[in-house]
Amino acid sequence: MRKRRGAGRPTIADVADKAGVSTITVSRALRDPAKVSAPLRERIDAAVRKLDYVPHSHASALASSRSNIVGVIVPSLTNNVFADTLRAIYDELEQGPLQVQLGNSRYVAAEEERLIRIFLGQRPAALIVAGGDQTPAARALLESADCPVVQVMEVDPDPIDMMVGFSHFEGGRAAGYHLLQRGYRNIGFIGARMDPRSRRRMEGFAEALRSAGRYDSELFMTTTRSSSTSLGAELIATLRAKRPDIEAVFCNNDDMALGVLFGCQHAGLRVPEDLGIIGFNDLEMMAAACPSLTSIRTNRYGIGKTAVDMIRLRLEGQEPEKPVVDLGFQLQERQSTARRG
Repeated sequence: MRKRRGAGRPTIADVADKAGVSTITVSRALRDPAKVSAPLRERIDAAVRKLDYVPHSHASALASSRSNIVGVIVPSLTNNVFADTLRAIYDELEQGPLQVQLGNSRYVAAEEERLIRIFLGQRPAALIVAGGDQTPAARALLESADCPVVQVMEVDPDPIDMMVGFSHFEGGRAAGYHLLQRGYRNIGFIGARMDPRSRRRMEGFAEALRSAGRYDSELFMTTTRSSSTSLGAELIATLRAKRPDIEAVFCNNDDMALGVLFGCQHAGLRVPEDLGIIGFNDLEMMAAACPSLTSIRTNRYGIGKTAVDMIRLRLEGQEPEKPVVDLGFQLQERQSTARRG
Protein backbone atom coordinates (compact mmCIF):
# COMPACT_ATOMS: atom_id res chain seq x y z
CA MET A 1 0.00 0.00 0.00
CA ARG A 2 1.24 3.45 -0.86
CA LYS A 3 2.08 5.81 1.95
CA ARG A 4 0.06 8.94 2.48
CA ARG A 5 1.70 11.87 0.68
CA GLY A 6 1.85 14.42 3.46
CA ALA A 7 -0.14 14.88 6.66
CA GLY A 8 -3.40 16.74 7.33
CA ARG A 9 -5.85 16.95 4.45
CA PRO A 10 -6.36 13.90 2.20
CA THR A 11 -3.96 13.60 -0.71
CA ILE A 12 -4.12 12.03 -4.15
CA ALA A 13 -2.19 9.04 -2.76
CA ASP A 14 -4.93 8.53 -0.14
CA VAL A 15 -7.51 8.49 -2.94
CA ALA A 16 -5.38 5.97 -4.86
CA ASP A 17 -5.16 3.72 -1.79
CA LYS A 18 -8.90 3.92 -1.21
CA ALA A 19 -9.74 3.18 -4.84
CA GLY A 20 -7.07 0.49 -5.22
CA VAL A 21 -5.40 2.18 -8.19
CA SER A 22 -2.20 4.11 -8.86
CA THR A 23 -1.81 7.83 -8.26
CA ILE A 24 -1.22 8.21 -12.00
CA THR A 25 -4.68 6.75 -12.67
CA VAL A 26 -6.31 9.07 -10.11
CA SER A 27 -4.55 12.09 -11.59
CA ARG A 28 -5.65 11.12 -15.08
CA ALA A 29 -9.24 10.55 -13.98
CA LEU A 30 -9.42 13.96 -12.29
CA ARG A 31 -7.85 15.84 -15.18
CA ASP A 32 -9.40 13.98 -18.12
CA PRO A 33 -12.13 11.52 -17.05
CA ALA A 34 -12.64 10.32 -20.63
CA LYS A 35 -9.21 8.65 -20.50
CA VAL A 36 -10.30 6.33 -17.67
CA SER A 37 -12.84 3.52 -17.91
CA ALA A 38 -16.26 4.03 -16.36
CA PRO A 39 -15.78 1.41 -13.60
CA LEU A 40 -12.49 3.01 -12.57
CA ARG A 41 -14.04 6.48 -12.60
CA GLU A 42 -16.80 5.28 -10.29
CA ARG A 43 -14.31 3.80 -7.82
CA ILE A 44 -12.19 6.94 -7.87
CA ASP A 45 -15.23 9.23 -7.51
CA ALA A 46 -16.42 7.16 -4.54
CA ALA A 47 -12.99 7.44 -2.90
CA VAL A 48 -12.91 11.20 -3.49
CA ARG A 49 -16.33 11.61 -1.83
CA LYS A 50 -15.47 9.30 1.05
CA LEU A 51 -12.25 11.16 1.85
CA ASP A 52 -13.57 14.66 1.07
CA TYR A 53 -10.56 15.08 -1.19
CA VAL A 54 -10.22 18.51 -2.79
CA PRO A 55 -7.78 18.48 -5.74
CA HIS A 56 -5.64 21.45 -6.60
CA SER A 57 -7.50 23.64 -9.07
CA HIS A 58 -4.48 23.77 -11.38
CA ALA A 59 -0.91 22.54 -11.39
CA SER A 60 0.37 26.11 -11.28
CA ALA A 61 -1.34 26.64 -7.94
CA LEU A 62 0.67 23.76 -6.54
CA ALA A 63 3.82 24.88 -8.27
CA SER A 64 3.53 28.35 -6.77
CA SER A 65 4.06 26.91 -3.28
CA ARG A 66 7.28 25.24 -4.32
CA SER A 67 10.81 26.43 -4.88
CA ASN A 68 12.34 26.41 -8.36
CA ILE A 69 14.73 23.62 -7.35
CA VAL A 70 14.92 20.25 -9.09
CA GLY A 71 16.72 18.00 -6.66
CA VAL A 72 18.91 15.35 -8.29
CA ILE A 73 20.41 12.53 -6.23
CA VAL A 74 23.00 10.22 -7.77
CA PRO A 75 25.40 7.72 -6.16
CA SER A 76 28.55 9.13 -7.81
CA LEU A 77 29.79 12.40 -9.28
CA THR A 78 32.93 10.88 -10.81
CA ASN A 79 31.32 7.98 -12.68
CA ASN A 80 30.94 8.92 -16.35
CA VAL A 81 27.70 6.95 -16.51
CA PHE A 82 25.96 9.47 -14.25
CA ALA A 83 27.89 12.40 -15.73
CA ASP A 84 26.14 11.91 -19.08
CA THR A 85 22.71 11.90 -17.46
CA LEU A 86 23.54 14.96 -15.36
CA ARG A 87 24.77 16.78 -18.45
CA ALA A 88 21.40 16.20 -20.12
CA ILE A 89 19.51 17.46 -17.05
CA TYR A 90 21.58 20.64 -16.93
CA ASP A 91 21.28 21.15 -20.70
CA GLU A 92 17.49 20.85 -20.55
CA LEU A 93 17.03 23.16 -17.57
CA GLU A 94 19.64 25.86 -18.20
CA GLN A 95 17.33 28.14 -20.22
CA GLY A 96 14.34 27.98 -17.89
CA PRO A 97 13.36 29.02 -14.37
CA LEU A 98 14.20 25.66 -12.77
CA GLN A 99 17.61 25.11 -11.20
CA VAL A 100 19.43 21.90 -10.37
CA GLN A 101 20.50 21.09 -6.83
CA LEU A 102 22.76 18.06 -6.79
CA GLY A 103 23.24 15.45 -4.08
CA ASN A 104 25.79 12.61 -4.01
CA SER A 105 24.72 9.60 -1.95
CA ARG A 106 28.06 7.79 -2.51
CA TYR A 107 26.21 4.46 -2.72
CA VAL A 108 25.22 4.79 0.96
CA ALA A 109 21.52 4.18 1.66
CA ALA A 110 21.47 6.30 4.82
CA GLU A 111 23.00 9.21 2.92
CA GLU A 112 20.36 8.93 0.22
CA GLU A 113 17.64 9.09 2.89
CA ARG A 114 19.29 12.15 4.43
CA LEU A 115 19.48 13.94 1.10
CA ILE A 116 15.85 13.16 0.31
CA ARG A 117 14.80 14.68 3.64
CA ILE A 118 16.87 17.80 3.00
CA PHE A 119 15.51 18.28 -0.51
CA LEU A 120 11.90 17.72 0.53
CA GLY A 121 12.34 20.33 3.27
CA GLN A 122 13.10 22.85 0.52
CA ARG A 123 9.76 22.25 -1.23
CA PRO A 124 11.37 21.31 -4.56
CA ALA A 125 9.62 21.61 -7.89
CA ALA A 126 10.62 17.99 -8.57
CA LEU A 127 13.03 15.25 -7.56
CA ILE A 128 15.16 12.96 -9.73
CA VAL A 129 16.74 9.96 -8.00
CA ALA A 130 18.99 7.26 -9.42
CA GLY A 131 17.78 3.68 -9.30
CA GLY A 132 14.77 1.85 -8.01
CA ASP A 133 16.21 0.25 -4.89
CA GLN A 134 15.46 2.85 -2.25
CA THR A 135 15.14 1.67 1.34
CA PRO A 136 11.60 1.45 2.78
CA ALA A 137 12.22 4.72 4.62
CA ALA A 138 13.47 6.50 1.50
CA ARG A 139 10.62 5.13 -0.58
CA ALA A 140 8.09 6.32 2.00
CA LEU A 141 9.60 9.80 1.88
CA LEU A 142 9.40 9.90 -1.90
CA GLU A 143 5.85 8.56 -1.94
CA SER A 144 4.83 11.36 0.42
CA ALA A 145 6.55 14.03 -1.69
CA ASP A 146 4.15 16.71 -2.90
CA CYS A 147 6.04 17.07 -6.20
CA PRO A 148 6.88 14.98 -9.27
CA VAL A 149 9.44 12.23 -8.64
CA VAL A 150 11.39 10.52 -11.43
CA GLN A 151 13.56 7.46 -10.82
CA VAL A 152 16.25 7.13 -13.49
CA MET A 153 18.60 4.44 -14.86
CA GLU A 154 16.07 1.63 -14.25
CA VAL A 155 12.71 0.33 -15.39
CA ASP A 156 10.21 -1.30 -13.07
CA PRO A 157 6.45 -1.88 -13.34
CA ASP A 158 5.91 -0.29 -9.92
CA PRO A 159 7.62 3.11 -9.87
CA ILE A 160 7.21 5.51 -6.98
CA ASP A 161 5.81 8.04 -9.47
CA MET A 162 7.60 8.09 -12.85
CA MET A 163 10.64 6.22 -14.15
CA VAL A 164 12.96 6.22 -17.16
CA GLY A 165 15.86 3.90 -17.93
CA PHE A 166 16.51 0.38 -19.18
CA SER A 167 16.65 -3.20 -17.92
CA HIS A 168 20.04 -4.09 -16.46
CA PHE A 169 18.96 -7.73 -16.28
CA GLU A 170 18.19 -7.84 -20.01
CA GLY A 171 21.43 -6.01 -20.77
CA GLY A 172 23.41 -8.65 -18.90
CA ARG A 173 21.50 -11.41 -20.62
CA ALA A 174 22.25 -9.89 -24.02
CA ALA A 175 25.96 -9.90 -23.15
CA GLY A 176 25.76 -13.58 -22.27
CA TYR A 177 23.93 -14.54 -25.44
CA HIS A 178 26.46 -12.62 -27.52
CA LEU A 179 29.42 -14.53 -26.09
CA LEU A 180 27.58 -17.82 -26.52
CA GLN A 181 26.76 -17.00 -30.13
CA ARG A 182 30.40 -16.19 -30.79
CA GLY A 183 31.30 -19.74 -29.74
CA TYR A 184 32.88 -19.13 -26.33
CA ARG A 185 32.57 -21.95 -23.82
CA ASN A 186 34.29 -21.16 -20.50
CA ILE A 187 32.73 -17.76 -19.85
CA GLY A 188 33.28 -15.65 -16.74
CA PHE A 189 32.10 -12.49 -15.03
CA ILE A 190 34.10 -9.79 -13.23
CA GLY A 191 32.31 -7.17 -11.15
CA ALA A 192 33.23 -4.45 -8.66
CA ARG A 193 31.17 -2.64 -6.01
CA MET A 194 28.14 -4.70 -7.05
CA ASP A 195 25.37 -2.21 -6.40
CA PRO A 196 21.84 -3.45 -7.23
CA ARG A 197 22.15 -2.50 -10.90
CA SER A 198 25.40 -4.46 -11.28
CA ARG A 199 23.83 -7.44 -9.53
CA ARG A 200 20.97 -7.43 -12.01
CA ARG A 201 23.44 -7.37 -14.90
CA MET A 202 25.21 -10.37 -13.40
CA GLU A 203 21.92 -12.21 -12.85
CA GLY A 204 20.83 -11.69 -16.45
CA PHE A 205 24.24 -12.81 -17.69
CA ALA A 206 24.14 -15.94 -15.52
CA GLU A 207 20.65 -16.82 -16.80
CA ALA A 208 21.88 -16.69 -20.40
CA LEU A 209 24.75 -19.03 -19.56
CA ARG A 210 22.48 -21.42 -17.67
CA SER A 211 20.15 -21.62 -20.67
CA ALA A 212 23.06 -23.05 -22.67
CA GLY A 213 24.50 -25.21 -19.89
CA ARG A 214 27.59 -22.98 -19.67
CA TYR A 215 27.22 -21.43 -16.21
CA ASP A 216 30.21 -22.05 -13.93
CA SER A 217 30.21 -20.26 -10.58
CA GLU A 218 34.01 -20.61 -10.33
CA LEU A 219 34.33 -18.25 -13.29
CA PHE A 220 32.38 -15.48 -11.53
CA MET A 221 34.48 -13.07 -9.47
CA THR A 222 33.04 -10.05 -7.64
CA THR A 223 34.19 -7.59 -5.00
CA THR A 224 32.67 -4.77 -2.97
CA ARG A 225 35.70 -2.60 -3.76
CA SER A 226 35.19 0.50 -5.90
CA SER A 227 35.42 -0.06 -9.62
CA SER A 228 38.60 1.01 -11.41
CA THR A 229 40.72 0.13 -14.40
CA SER A 230 43.55 -1.15 -12.19
CA LEU A 231 41.11 -3.37 -10.31
CA GLY A 232 39.96 -4.94 -13.58
CA ALA A 233 43.56 -5.84 -14.40
CA GLU A 234 44.04 -7.27 -10.92
CA LEU A 235 40.90 -9.40 -10.96
CA ILE A 236 41.49 -10.94 -14.38
CA ALA A 237 44.98 -11.98 -13.25
CA THR A 238 43.49 -13.58 -10.13
CA LEU A 239 40.76 -15.31 -12.10
CA ARG A 240 43.15 -16.64 -14.73
CA ALA A 241 45.50 -17.97 -12.04
CA LYS A 242 42.59 -20.00 -10.69
CA ARG A 243 41.04 -20.90 -14.05
CA PRO A 244 43.51 -20.58 -16.94
CA ASP A 245 40.90 -22.19 -19.22
CA ILE A 246 38.67 -19.09 -19.19
CA GLU A 247 37.89 -17.98 -22.75
CA ALA A 248 35.78 -14.82 -22.33
CA VAL A 249 34.65 -12.43 -19.62
CA PHE A 250 31.78 -9.97 -19.14
CA CYS A 251 32.62 -6.99 -16.91
CA ASN A 252 29.96 -5.10 -14.99
CA ASN A 253 31.21 -1.79 -16.42
CA ASP A 254 33.62 -0.38 -18.97
CA ASP A 255 36.30 0.66 -16.46
CA MET A 256 36.70 -2.96 -15.47
CA ALA A 257 36.66 -4.13 -19.09
CA LEU A 258 39.46 -1.74 -20.02
CA GLY A 259 41.42 -3.00 -17.01
CA VAL A 260 40.95 -6.58 -18.18
CA LEU A 261 42.34 -5.57 -21.59
CA PHE A 262 45.39 -3.97 -19.97
CA GLY A 263 45.85 -7.03 -17.77
CA CYS A 264 45.79 -9.31 -20.80
CA GLN A 265 48.31 -7.15 -22.64
CA HIS A 266 50.60 -7.15 -19.59
CA ALA A 267 50.40 -10.95 -19.46
CA GLY A 268 51.10 -11.32 -23.18
CA LEU A 269 47.59 -12.54 -24.00
CA ARG A 270 45.91 -11.72 -27.28
CA VAL A 271 42.41 -10.20 -27.36
CA PRO A 272 40.19 -11.68 -28.71
CA GLU A 273 42.24 -14.77 -29.68
CA ASP A 274 43.08 -15.78 -26.09
CA LEU A 275 40.32 -13.94 -24.24
CA GLY A 276 37.11 -12.24 -25.33
CA ILE A 277 35.99 -9.13 -23.42
CA ILE A 278 32.66 -7.32 -23.18
CA GLY A 279 31.81 -4.32 -20.98
CA PHE A 280 28.71 -2.36 -20.07
CA ASN A 281 27.59 1.25 -20.88
CA ASP A 282 29.81 1.80 -23.95
CA LEU A 283 31.77 4.82 -22.82
CA GLU A 284 33.93 6.63 -25.38
CA MET A 285 37.08 4.74 -24.43
CA MET A 286 35.63 1.42 -25.62
CA ALA A 287 35.79 2.42 -29.29
CA ALA A 288 39.19 4.11 -28.80
CA ALA A 289 40.85 1.08 -27.18
CA CYS A 290 43.17 -1.15 -29.23
CA PRO A 291 41.70 -3.60 -29.89
CA SER A 292 38.32 -1.90 -29.61
CA LEU A 293 36.04 -3.29 -26.90
CA THR A 294 32.53 -4.68 -27.24
CA SER A 295 30.04 -3.17 -24.82
CA ILE A 296 26.33 -2.77 -24.03
CA ARG A 297 25.45 0.79 -25.08
CA THR A 298 22.99 2.68 -22.87
CA ASN A 299 21.25 5.97 -23.66
CA ARG A 300 22.36 7.88 -20.58
CA TYR A 301 21.89 11.34 -22.08
CA GLY A 302 18.41 10.38 -23.28
CA ILE A 303 17.51 9.25 -19.78
CA GLY A 304 18.28 12.69 -18.33
CA LYS A 305 16.42 14.48 -21.12
CA THR A 306 13.35 12.28 -20.79
CA ALA A 307 13.29 12.75 -17.01
CA VAL A 308 13.12 16.54 -17.48
CA ASP A 309 10.43 16.16 -20.16
CA MET A 310 8.29 14.12 -17.75
CA ILE A 311 8.72 16.71 -15.01
CA ARG A 312 7.75 19.55 -17.33
CA LEU A 313 4.57 17.77 -18.38
CA ARG A 314 3.57 17.15 -14.78
CA LEU A 315 4.24 20.76 -13.74
CA GLU A 316 2.09 21.90 -16.67
CA GLY A 317 -0.81 19.84 -15.37
CA GLN A 318 -0.40 17.00 -17.85
CA GLU A 319 0.64 13.37 -17.59
CA PRO A 320 3.38 11.62 -19.60
CA GLU A 321 2.06 9.07 -22.05
CA LYS A 322 3.59 6.32 -19.92
CA PRO A 323 4.75 6.53 -16.28
CA VAL A 324 7.64 4.14 -17.10
CA VAL A 325 9.78 4.79 -20.18
CA ASP A 326 12.18 2.05 -21.31
CA LEU A 327 14.87 3.53 -23.58
CA GLY A 328 16.49 0.13 -24.04
CA PHE A 329 20.12 -0.66 -24.90
CA GLN A 330 22.17 -1.83 -27.88
CA LEU A 331 24.96 -4.35 -28.09
CA GLN A 332 27.93 -2.59 -29.72
CA GLU A 333 30.09 -5.39 -31.13
CA ARG A 334 33.77 -4.63 -31.69
CA GLN A 335 37.11 -6.41 -32.03
CA SER A 336 37.31 -7.80 -28.48
CA THR A 337 34.69 -10.49 -29.18
CA ALA A 338 35.40 -11.08 -32.87
CA ARG A 339 37.39 -14.28 -32.43
CA ARG A 340 34.73 -16.72 -33.57
CA GLY A 341 31.84 -16.87 -36.00
